[in-house]
Amino acid sequence: MFTSTNFKSYLHLHFLVLIWGFTAIVGLMVSVSPIALVFYRTFLAGLGLAVVMMIKKKKFDVTGADLRRMFFVGCILSSHWILFFAAARVSTASVCLAGMATTSLWTSLIEPLVNKRPIKPLEVGLGILAFAGLYVVFRFEFDHALGLGLALASALLAAMFTVANSRLVQRIDAFTITFYEMVGASLFSLLFLIVAESQGWTNNMPVWPKGQDWIWILFLAWICTVYASTMATQLMKQFSAYLINLTINLEPVYGIALAFFYFGEKERMTQGFYMGTILILMAVLLYPILNGRTFQKKTKTT
Repeated sequence: MFTSTNFKSYLHLHFLVLIWGFTAIVGLMVSVSPIALVFYRTFLAGLGLAVVMMIKKKKFDVTGADLRRMFFVGCILSSHWILFFAAARVSTASVCLAGMATTSLWTSLIEPLVNKRPIKPLEVGLGILAFAGLYVVFRFEFDHALGLGLALASALLAAMFTVANSRLVQRIDAFTITFYEMVGASLFSLLFLIVAESQGWTNNMPVWPKGQDWIWILFLAWICTVYASTMATQLMKQFSAYLINLTINLEPVYGIALAFFYFGEKERMTQGFYMGTILILMAVLLYPILNGRTFQKKTKTT
């Protein structure tokens, strides 16, 4: 059941999701390839975090085993972002964001396996409701199947990333986690970029940013990553990975509204698309209500 403190943290989480809702739009404003974009984002984020950690006198010391874990999670994060930006490029920002709605469904299946707890019917049910919203979107936007498929894969990786972080944050500082994950993500994306360029997978898209590209890359690195990702990791101490990812389902709702504001008619979708996003919104809003009632019933019976 939400306390006043938890409610403020929950509103903070929504603000972070609003920031993330803007990322797909930024991905369309930058000229470099999705892989190069992720490299610059993670590299600059790592530098920014290093400065913040030195100012706050945070410790960089971690065990070798934890370092390997965080580097591995950073590789997952890098892959998630590459697929995310690629999905927006081959379809639209709105379709990309809608595909991310399946994150909660993946989490409802992955988190119980990792944490060795029973699967909660409520979580699976609301995850299915979010997936039903995605199905409605897919029916009416079949022309964007490739983009939706890439977004689904990105959502699966996002679920894995969040579940892994929810375990790490219980014993390692959020800034330390995010810093080493950014290092791992930047190394992975750099290696992937070298391979992709040599194989011609980037379709001759530029590697070096130009002009206003740097403004948006810095926004992604320092606002969407250093600030938002660190704060979200910190909030994992209060909320489950499932609730974090279920709230992230609002990313398409916020992002679609922002995309229409910035791009106008280019981002206008069919009526079915908006019907699907309403189902996603219902899943997000019902969770704290139904979960609170479940908590109250358990309290009364003990």
